[in-house]
Amino acid sequence: MSSEFLQHGLPSKNDDQRPGPPLWLLAEITYRCPLHCAFCFNPVDFATQEQELSTEGWLKVLREARAMGSVQCGFSGGEPLLRDDLEVLVAEASSLGFYTNLLTTGVGLTEKRALALKEAGLAHIQLSFQDSTKESNDFLSNTKTFDLKQRVAGLIKQHEWPMVLNCVIHRMNIDHIDKIIDMALDLGAEYLELANAQYYSWAVVNRDQLLPSKEQLESAERITNEYRERIGDRMKIIFVVPDYYESRPKKCMNGWGNVFLTIAPDGTALPCHTARMLPGLEFPKVDEHSLEHIWYDSEGFNRYRGTGWMKEPCKSCPEAEIDLGGCRCQAFMLANDPAAADPVCDKSPHRSVVDEAIAHAQIPDNERVVEHQLVFRDPKESRRLTQIATETEEPI
Repeated sequence: MSSEFLQHGLPSKNDDQRPGPPLWLLAEITYRCPLHCAFCFNPVDFATQEQELSTEGWLKVLREARAMGSVQCGFSGGEPLLRDDLEVLVAEASSLGFYTNLLTTGVGLTEKRALALKEAGLAHIQLSFQDSTKESNDFLSNTKTFDLKQRVAGLIKQHEWPMVLNCVIHRMNIDHIDKIIDMALDLGAEYLELANAQYYSWAVVNRDQLLPSKEQLESAERITNEYRERIGDRMKIIFVVPDYYESRPKKCMNGWGNVFLTIAPDGTALPCHTARMLPGLEFPKVDEHSLEHIWYDSEGFNRYRGTGWMKEPCKSCPEAEIDLGGCRCQAFMLANDPAAADPVCDKSPHRSVVDEAIAHAQIPDNERVVEHQLVFRDPKESRRLTQIATETEEPI
């Protein structure tokens, strides 16, 4: 399942306790992807990270993670179906006892590969859409994939996989929320994740164009709740509010190095998929260290565990154990300090940065001035933005 299903209600560890095992392993097996979504969560500098672990390297990761106690394994990317060895990896994970899921755009899921993945033991699939119509879906992904996604949804149901349909919500599609829900119902999804864009990676590059207004957000929540009452248990709808509209941050990844272990395509182990942006931290690679060492002993995974790293206002905050200071990547991006309070928190001295973005989002589209047009994810733009960030020393 996607991380949103697992971020709530899990135990956190006190500073004086050895952390539990990484229950959820996210195997980002490639950054290659045929889509060019303007809100992609892959790092903006993905084009500079071309190395990928070998099949044997990934098999080693799976075996070590399972031996440590990991129970869920998600195969993600990029587009994981671009790896020819995906079936081999799924089969190994299934044989080890993982609950496996595939997070996919649908591109590459043919009948032949569906049969092979079913035989390999794949437990379920999360399929992404960008919107409810061909025109909008294909514009937002900068590809012609809507019809393909419809066919893949049929394949998923045909092979009796539980299906989670995911649609990232933002200013350009939030007014279509009812049509997106109707589409998910028509496709027979068991779960629909309406995850508002969180502003990292490519989404922060395009934040001016993607952050919805408060009115849009409230309308979407109201419509979603009306559907929940109307359809009952027919389909579970998860609606994730963008961090910026909250007064308190979420416990990022249910706590740094507490539950989630992400392995990037080149074998770098991370507490979350964007942690590599943080300055002053080195994250180990799985071909150089065991997962056990990485998880329990590496400085990268221990730096922000628990509450001992905190400074004010988090250090003395009575809610410190609840949200663990929020997101370290967001603190770095918005406050230029990974140890700062997450600026989403209204106790943060940097909250004004978030409030300015929110105020800009309230301006009608025909009156708003944005810095640049929508930037779609592709290797050329990745290299351009990486060069700009290097020259200006700005986080991306």
